[in-house]
Amino acid sequence: MNKNDKDFLGTAPIGKLLLSLALPTITAQLINMLYNIVDRIYIGHIPEAGALALTGVGVCMPLILIVSAFAALVGSGGAPRASILMGKQEHDQAEQILGNCFALLFLISIVLTVILLAWNRPILLAFGASENTIGYATDYMNIYAIGTIFVQMTLGMNMFITTQGYAKTGMLSVLIGAVINIILDPIFIFGLGPMPELGIRGAAWATGIGQTASLLFYLILNHVKPLNVEISLREMRPSKEICGGMYSVGIAATLNMALTSLLLTALNAILAPFSQVYILVLGVYYKLQALLYQGASGVVQGMRPLIGYNYGAGEQER
Repeated sequence: MNKNDKDFLGTAPIGKLLLSLALPTITAQLINMLYNIVDRIYIGHIPEAGALALTGVGVCMPLILIVSAFAALVGSGGAPRASILMGKQEHDQAEQILGNCFALLFLISIVLTVILLAWNRPILLAFGASENTIGYATDYMNIYAIGTIFVQMTLGMNMFITTQGYAKTGMLSVLIGAVINIILDPIFIFGLGPMPELGIRGAAWATGIGQTASLLFYLILNHVKPLNVEISLREMRPSKEICGGMYSVGIAATLNMALTSLLLTALNAILAPFSQVYILVLGVYYKLQALLYQGASGVVQGMRPLIGYNYGAGEQER
């Protein structure tokens, strides 16, 4: 297929096209899982505090899922609608959706950052942290909160890369962040070279810097070699119609992630009175369990732009 042909989602053979969209998406999700697991491996080896630090990060997981759920609300709500408009050859309207999503992600990120910095301690205690682990959990979340804007923008905008059929570009964006995170993890956590030992805060800094690099890659790409639908400042003025449509489509993905967060919170609360080690094990298990879903999730993510584009183009049979 020729990616220089802007209509390749509507003309390329479906089998090859689906494969080219699904495989990079699956790879990107596995890479994302990999550097989360590597994070936890390094945290678990922090001298004298590995188990407690790892439990503290496990308690943060429901809160991190809620943050991701807001990105899913915007990305999953906007990207499919942009795909349908691309199929209709209404690229100006698709760019308006992208601009609105970009602006909305920015505003949501600011609100979430303020909330996380101001009230993360009581929230984490409600999510199952104990007096032994709350210090580690708040250390991690304070740094993570500062990088919320980069996490939100990266997760949300990556969906727009995939929805245009450029799954390999989306995979590269995730890969850049993952590689930087994996390299920085031991340097920041254990204080290698001139870097002071930061412990669990180092893991959060490494994650934030990796996500920032992924976002910068997307913004530079948008400027140097624009995709079919570009970010434009003039399209960032909020539209009630666009935001309402985004909500109606994205709310299902948001609730799906929020309910998972609720489940983990409930399980943490049940396990906490028995032992904090149980929360540690649950956190590790959840990450490993998520690996089982990556194949199916990647196929679905790769299928969405193909269906959306052809639906918009009126190619129901295709």
